[in-house]
Amino acid sequence: MRISTVEQMHNLDKRAIEKYGIEDKLLMENAAHSLYFVILRHFGELKGKKFVAFAGPGNNGGDAITLSRKLFSNGADVKIYLMSDPSKYKGAARMNYEIAERIGIPMERFEGRNAMIEYEVERADAIIDGILGTGISRNVEGKYAEAIDLINSLAKLVFSVDIPSGINGNTGEVMGVAVRADYTVTFGLPKIGNVLYPGFEYCGKLYVSHISFPPENYEDEEINILTNDPMPLPPRKRDGHKGTFGDVLFVAGARKYYGAPYFSALSFLKAGGGYSRLATAESVVPFIGTQGREIVFHPMPETDEGSISYIAKEEILKIARSEDFVVIGPGTSLNERTQKLMVDLIKEINKPILVDGDGLTALSKYLEVLEGKENIVLTPHPGEMARLTGISVKDILKNRIEVAREFSMEHGAILVLKGAHTLIAMPDGRVYINMTGNSGMATAGSGDVLTGTIAAMFGLGLKFEDAVRMGVFVHGLAGDIAAERIGEDGMTARDIMNALPEAVRRIREDFDRVRRKYEIEVV
Repeated sequence: MRISTVEQMHNLDKRAIEKYGIEDKLLMENAAHSLYFVILRHFGELKGKKFVAFAGPGNNGGDAITLSRKLFSNGADVKIYLMSDPSKYKGAARMNYEIAERIGIPMERFEGRNAMIEYEVERADAIIDGILGTGISRNVEGKYAEAIDLINSLAKLVFSVDIPSGINGNTGEVMGVAVRADYTVTFGLPKIGNVLYPGFEYCGKLYVSHISFPPENYEDEEINILTNDPMPLPPRKRDGHKGTFGDVLFVAGARKYYGAPYFSALSFLKAGGGYSRLATAESVVPFIGTQGREIVFHPMPETDEGSISYIAKEEILKIARSEDFVVIGPGTSLNERTQKLMVDLIKEINKPILVDGDGLTALSKYLEVLEGKENIVLTPHPGEMARLTGISVKDILKNRIEVAREFSMEHGAILVLKGAHTLIAMPDGRVYINMTGNSGMATAGSGDVLTGTIAAMFGLGLKFEDAVRMGVFVHGLAGDIAAERIGEDGMTARDIMNALPEAVRRIREDFDRVRRKYEIEVV
């Protein structure tokens, strides 16, 4: 599904009105109708139920008023609190306010929190949040903040119109304070703020309604932010051998860094890959070999610090020539000569490459080696992304999509920016938002499991770009399966890795169910 910016959605609304003659009154009616059915689905029967609606000054407030009318006409007890002077309503919002006034829905100006309003809200079965829309760009203050604080303090069921009030529609940021909704129905297409954290968490259960947009609107290819929807895996050849499912070289590990090479190389096998080779410092092999007997080891000469020596370069290049895919950098250390080795390997290996961990640190000083490279993916977390770009972690987290997109387009590499709802940025400007995964995956070694999983998807026969996308999806799905088994607290990289076979099995055997679980439901 495509994800729009606030500005793109304004343009889609304008196109619907001007090109197709779908008047704003009809769009508002359809928006309220979709929210009404979500509420009806929850309650079953509306007669006798009490709702309190908070209606802001713009179309978001108009939607809340229109919804209130529908609830009122079906037997619900409704009270509307207006956040501003109703004379300021225009167009469809003005029309629906006047209808609500004529049919006798109780309405009152909200000038601040007080005991009487608290009493009204405490008696409600649910709250309608239509205070602020997607376009806010500064922190919420004054009576708007008071209304949001009131809603959050009373632990009532909350339905948000388009986006929880206080969430920035373009970034997902909390603008000082924001409504914590149980359900959110967003209109036309999901906005970035609906899907990126923390906005996604504040939405509760997220739905989207196309509000009678023609497909040309919500399938517009100029909108190039999308959810990372899964794709079927190639059939596993019954007569295949280990080489059939990918032969991958991992250049990883150093003394004291045993987890990164182990989880990378073994996760490749656990996710369905065929032949896992690990080129690592010779003193590392005995420590990993006792746990990863399925891995084929290539002991390399090492530095005094126990990292792979630069003199191993020619041997590694020789091995790489016969490989399908090469992973460079997990746990290789910051030794100066080893860092130089990483850069030269990235430059000289002409196979699909994944760069992670210490390989990214090495690359950050020599980004020019990416010029002209094809089929290369970088998998940084925000700290590594800061080293690659020179942008602070704080600023990256505030603008993750554009930072990832601009880097990928400038350097021609696929970029996987790890985090809650990992981003996959493509050199042509597309950005995919991954919907699998959970907070338990914020654990040491989880990124190394991702590295092996991406390599496995390529080994199973997916095209490079698709392998990256599915590697991210499967990795998150494995984390969700691990959470089902043991919970998110205390989850380790080993738990995620051990759930990989089950994740792949579910995709193969029950693809539609997996896809539906992670897609944004259309109402």
